[in-house]
Amino acid sequence: MRQIVLDTETTGLNPRTGDRIIEVGCIELMNRRPTGNIFHQYVNPGRDSDPGALAVHGLTTDFLRDKPPFADIVDALCDFVNGAEILIHNAAFDVAFLDEELARLERPKWNQHCDSVVDTLAMARELHPGKRNSLDSLCERYGVSNAHRTLHGALLDAELLAEVYLAMTRGQESLVIDIAPRPVVRIGTWVPIDRSALIVVRADDDETAAHRATLDAIARESRKQSVWATLEVGAD
Repeated sequence: MRQIVLDTETTGLNPRTGDRIIEVGCIELMNRRPTGNIFHQYVNPGRDSDPGALAVHGLTTDFLRDKPPFADIVDALCDFVNGAEILIHNAAFDVAFLDEELARLERPKWNQHCDSVVDTLAMARELHPGKRNSLDSLCERYGVSNAHRTLHGALLDAELLAEVYLAMTRGQESLVIDIAPRPVVRIGTWVPIDRSALIVVRADDDETAAHRATLDAIARESRKQSVWATLEVGAD
């Protein structure tokens, strides 16, 4: 199974008001193992980043000035993710930006360029309800070192998310249930039982009286007939 762990950095929080993608990072997993194949590209958004976003990623307008526009990287990006399951933390955010960039180029929406999109934030919330499930929190929870993460970066965050995802889904190497019939192991030889030779031990009068007294006490406490008394009536 081919999976791509993806992250983006953007100029702000809202693609519909003109915020743009400025970095895309992708890590390839094959059968839950990193292959070493990556896609990483800085993008010139043609505008400044909001101060809040700039404080998060640190990618200045001057740094991005000589980088290609999204239109120049879209083919390579779509080729890289083609046919793969895409893993994104808070997928709605990144997919909204990707869809807006693709719409500007009159391209199909993001989900038409890949097999499917999995939101790892939704997975984490299901596994850890009521707890913080940011990428930093998950790194701490699963023992993934993020000491080198002073600023957000798409490729770095994709690498961290890949490690977190593998730790979070450890033990789920296969979702295929083994329904093949298992061999029956027989030990010894079956011998028919002669029921006439069985010894049946029945309760004597004192034991029967003690049993009924116990059932009566249960009925008084619960204010209804016990299950055992009901079964005895049915057997009479």
